[in-house]
Amino acid sequence: MSQTIISISREFGSGGHVIAEKIAKNHGLNFYDRRMLDEIANQNNLQVGLLEKYDEKPRNVILSRRVGAFSNSMEEIVAEMQFDYIRKKAESGESFVIVGRCAETVLSGFKGLISIFVVGDDECKIDRIKKVYQLNSVDAIAKIKRHDKKRMQYHNRYSSFRWGDSRNYDLCINSSKLGLEKTGEAMEYYITERIQQMQG
Repeated sequence: MSQTIISISREFGSGGHVIAEKIAKNHGLNFYDRRMLDEIANQNNLQVGLLEKYDEKPRNVILSRRVGAFSNSMEEIVAEMQFDYIRKKAESGESFVIVGRCAETVLSGFKGLISIFVVGDDECKIDRIKKVYQLNSVDAIAKIKRHDKKRMQYHNRYSSFRWGDSRNYDLCINSSKLGLEKTGEAMEYYITERIQQMQG
């Protein structure tokens, strides 16, 4: 099989992460999310907790400074470490599923890339976050807004297009319409068809 890289970005509460993990399992592909920080920390002799603190977060403009290619922003340093990590995985010819990390931008030059963005209706996302995190509606809404704002700022910092802009992904899908399982099946069909097309 030729190289396949499935990049899945998602709104918080959409279930995109759960779907991505299942797709990786079904296709026998390695799965990369924030847990890649364990390996990065080990490779660089760092505490993983330090890296996790700055994972997928926008830089603090007040406390950070950039001179040429060098930055003292821990958010930017961690981001670049992850970008370098997934680039090396891709350059090795490995096929994998990656969640977030601006992968659709970082790996845009690879022919086997399939980029997907998962959204959800507000009501469904709120209900899901309430159940997963045992929160009331007010706190669930605040958590969703907080996470999506950080993801948007993070993505827009490193990409030439806006986070969630459907014109820049191969597929955008609303998980609330079919539910997570059926949405995953629809994504699986699309991915399978794309793989066959790329191999043909």
